[in-house]
Amino acid sequence: MSDKPVIALDAMGGDFGPEVVVPAAARILKQRSDVTLILVGLEEVLTQQLAQHGLSISDRLQIHPASEVVAMDESPAQALRKKKDSSMRVAINLVHEKRAHAVVSAGNTGALMATAKFVLKMLPGIDRPAIMTTLPSLHGHTHMLDLGANVDCSAEHLFQFAVMGSITASAVDNVENPRIGLLNVGSEAMKGNAQVKEADRLLQDVKGLNYIGFVEGDDIYLGDVDVIVCDGFVGNISLKTSEGVAKMITHYMKQEFMRNGFTKLIGLLAMPVLKAFKKRVDPRVYNGASLLGLQDIVIKSHGGADAFSYANAINIALLEVEKAVPQRIDKHLETLLEKESV
Repeated sequence: MSDKPVIALDAMGGDFGPEVVVPAAARILKQRSDVTLILVGLEEVLTQQLAQHGLSISDRLQIHPASEVVAMDESPAQALRKKKDSSMRVAINLVHEKRAHAVVSAGNTGALMATAKFVLKMLPGIDRPAIMTTLPSLHGHTHMLDLGANVDCSAEHLFQFAVMGSITASAVDNVENPRIGLLNVGSEAMKGNAQVKEADRLLQDVKGLNYIGFVEGDDIYLGDVDVIVCDGFVGNISLKTSEGVAKMITHYMKQEFMRNGFTKLIGLLAMPVLKAFKKRVDPRVYNGASLLGLQDIVIKSHGGADAFSYANAINIALLEVEKAVPQRIDKHLETLLEKESV
């Protein structure tokens, strides 16, 4: 495999498939001259999409055929057992075969997680993969995991998530000691369930992690913590709640600005501010969640992503390749285990 980054794209995944993936690939190829992208999917469909966007096959843009597609509502077990030539599975296989450095998919999250875990395997010392994404905050952004891969987690799992989140945040943000917080119903030591309290004890005992203790839901966006750790049940609900609140605020703001002629004029005058605000909190900028704990890099794009958003997911994959995130996690875990055994 080339020393330059090669990214396999599940071109059939997501709500829009190649209609989004192909123009997103074109964006990346314009931005980066050192990247090769492999579009994986139905060859005829992909060829047509390339023609529509004025693109052609080259050393930097390739097509790898796959005859099947995993549906967004398909059972992960069904996809794993019966869709061995799906665009998702073939793209992951390319990483396993060292023909690509990372894979990006907007497809079925459960199927992606199950297939990636089966094909790529877990890093030693990690029991379960976790989904981590980046959210905007008052002082930049916050990394949060797990966001839905693991509904029920033990204290040990939360500890592992904290280690993986810290290493990844340090690598991609160039922060030496990211602040780690454990999401809880309060900051007081007596609050929380048994798993959270035990995870707190484990994190307090380990050296080499900048663990600051319990944090609450509002800390996700206040920017006083770099990595927030929780189980997938809590994380997914937190994320979806945030998305719902953002949509509600947008809806009401539009409604108020369109109420009458005067408010329309105010809206017109406020347009530069509104555009700047939208740009700062645009969820498309933060699209792309990392499946941490695997031996290779897998990035999950939002299923409804547009080309701009999907391109950001590809950029996250490129950044993690350049920073060698799985290798860093593996090395750090090995060091921690050595310290604990002494």
